[in-house]
Amino acid sequence: MKNIKYVLLSAVLIGFTACNDEEDFEQYLDNPTQEEVLPALTAGTADFSNYVSIGNSLTAGYTDNALFIAGQTNSMPNMLSQKFALAGGGTFTQPLMNDNIGGLLFGGVQNADGSFGPRLYFDGSGPATLPGTSTTEALAPSIGSHNNMGVPGAASFHLLFNGYGNPANLATTPATANPYFVRIASSPSATILGDALAQQPTFVSLWIGNNDILGYATAGADATLGAITPQPMFDASIDAIIGSLQSAQVQGVMANIPYVTTIPHFTTVPHNPVPLDAATAAFLNSASVYGAYNAGIQGAFAYLVSVNAISQEDADAEIAKRTITFEAGESNAVVIMDENLTDLTSIDANLVSMRQATAEDLLVLSASTFIGTEAIPGNSATVNGVAIPLADKWVLTPEEQNEIKIATDTFNAKLLDAANTAGFAFVDANALMQQLDSTGYPDGDFVLTSSLVTGGVFSLDGVHPTARGYALLANQFMKAIDATYGSNFEASGNLVDSGDYPTNYPPTLQ
Repeated sequence: MKNIKYVLLSAVLIGFTACNDEEDFEQYLDNPTQEEVLPALTAGTADFSNYVSIGNSLTAGYTDNALFIAGQTNSMPNMLSQKFALAGGGTFTQPLMNDNIGGLLFGGVQNADGSFGPRLYFDGSGPATLPGTSTTEALAPSIGSHNNMGVPGAASFHLLFNGYGNPANLATTPATANPYFVRIASSPSATILGDALAQQPTFVSLWIGNNDILGYATAGADATLGAITPQPMFDASIDAIIGSLQSAQVQGVMANIPYVTTIPHFTTVPHNPVPLDAATAAFLNSASVYGAYNAGIQGAFAYLVSVNAISQEDADAEIAKRTITFEAGESNAVVIMDENLTDLTSIDANLVSMRQATAEDLLVLSASTFIGTEAIPGNSATVNGVAIPLADKWVLTPEEQNEIKIATDTFNAKLLDAANTAGFAFVDANALMQQLDSTGYPDGDFVLTSSLVTGGVFSLDGVHPTARGYALLANQFMKAIDATYGSNFEASGNLVDSGDYPTNYPPTLQ
């Protein structure tokens, strides 16, 4: 025991000798276990004294297809504001909803089209709409200034539109106002950007542009239901927004637009979810259903080859693509409409442009509740996605995905250029979402992924993050701010612990 005592004493003395000066010696005495001593938090050159967030649903705290108190409390900007407060930041106010049911009323009535409706919850098998009715009235103003100026549904040009908060514009066809901004706007003629700048912010977060693409994508690239913002309009809007922020001498951080193909709204529903028994498969393959269609396709292309309208090679390739067959089993592909196919209706009106989906097609999340239903109740010959092809709005074909990707890339190039022009920090949200979709993102005790429900990042609508997902994003924003303004949120141990935030909210949440 005596020798062990001296050995331990010797080790301590060596440790003391290793302290190079009096300061190190005192630090050792204060921290004898040699735990890492983190530096004090500093804001660097950033001025967080008046932080305002500008954006859309992603910054408003939208989750589970709704706005509600708990979701707003766990919004990314609110998380940032709590950390900014430790580095000179001030108060941060949000226009909270009245309850945790979520959504808005319009003159006391729930909106019939489902927008701004009650939140989703997990019922054990999938997303379900929470029973109940919101108590938050869109036409009842939320009095006062709000640091969180995220407005669900806002595209880039909406930040500048001075009728976007006018209640009268809710009655136009289509509506040219946003019910959420109607509730929080300082006046009917106010703009989102104007109300943000009226607060004289010293620092802003700006995340805009997602809705310049997302509505078109979630509508399956059906041009009758949505459109991508024209590039010149997008560019002009971003220039005007950045110009106004520069004139106000505001510091800030921006983020870009993720590829829609990385979010679970488009990657959850498989292309081949249809189970069939042998008798049903045989019926679908018969001349009464798709047998006649397949024969007609072959005849039509034989004719086009004979008149030199198409090569035999191209004809064979499209015949193979358009031939529809089913078999007994659990994994039959759905039938979809595809406008990119050769139009054969001038030859035979029954030869519409349809085919079976492949793994390259992306079905929207809402298709999960539509596939397998009957267009005529009780008539099994009218099963949607099987006997009746899915319309354009339910699926993104590879051609439509590429169209959206090209627009995303050009928008993102503009956003990066704008951030550089303004000297803002920049978050590559697109790269983050691609990592979540491929290898996952290690974060503390978790490996976060883009899988619906189980991945931890995305809420039940498949588009908006969970509270844990917003925590992950808040950390990315702080890291970008560190890199640009010399703050040290990461080095000082002041990032958000994503494990402190939930991945779902129970239906009993009060």
